[in-house]
Amino acid sequence: MAKIIGGITTSHIPAIGVAMDKGLENEPYYRDLFAIYPPIREWLTEEKPDIAVLFYNDHGLEMFLDKKPTYAIGCAPEYENADEGWGIKPIPPVTGETELSWHIVNHLIENDFDPTVCQDIKVDHGATVPLTLLWPNFTYQGVKVIPVSINCERHPMPKPSRSYAFGKAIGEAIRSWENDAKVVVLGTGGLSHQLDGPRAGILNDEFDNWCMDKMVSDPEAICQYSNVELVEKGGAQMVEIAMWLAMRGCIKGEVEERLRNYVSPISNTAVGVQLLIPKD
Repeated sequence: MAKIIGGITTSHIPAIGVAMDKGLENEPYYRDLFAIYPPIREWLTEEKPDIAVLFYNDHGLEMFLDKKPTYAIGCAPEYENADEGWGIKPIPPVTGETELSWHIVNHLIENDFDPTVCQDIKVDHGATVPLTLLWPNFTYQGVKVIPVSINCERHPMPKPSRSYAFGKAIGEAIRSWENDAKVVVLGTGGLSHQLDGPRAGILNDEFDNWCMDKMVSDPEAICQYSNVELVEKGGAQMVEIAMWLAMRGCIKGEVEERLRNYVSPISNTAVGVQLLIPKD
């Protein structure tokens, strides 16, 4: 059976992608943030996952306000990217994993989730920035990727508890797949930030670190909050923790926090990075 070897949380803010494109990782503004990624890259190089299940949110590239699925899963053999206006350089296509994608879709539908199935979809910075952060120099092409999109832009959005349960169901699907593949799950986005409106620039370091603690010890504690409460605590884009909860839901049982970093702010965003390893 397939095995989930770990989970990684990381930001996907466009400014990070632009900084990598321009070689600014060692500039004072970015240095503390980028310092955490080499050890995670070393872990990935050592473990050599075959597949990455990547939870992200589409920012209007393929799923705009007129068509906004709550949950969508890519089942394509390949994913091209497109720049939505942030100036991030195009990257080579991302390789898909169709067999596990369809296995996950069938498992979800049999267990009362109804995702939108995408057989032809481009991915935006929500997916491409994490991939280039974790597998620089286009080495992500050696890993098959399953992009899973969660609505974090248009109300009504899924409850945090629902996204956690969604991740649990995907984790069950992965573990039931009759293949010896090694799978890493990626939760992208966040943490606290708001990009527009009267509260633009809001950050909540205390709540962010509480969420990172609970991501390890008690993820269900985060699920007690509604999306409105998350917005009140951490700004409009705090709801992106849905991707973190889905990632954590995939991992059964207790986890060890192998690496952790928190930098605030980067591009008006609180950036948290964790590497979580299953104890079982």
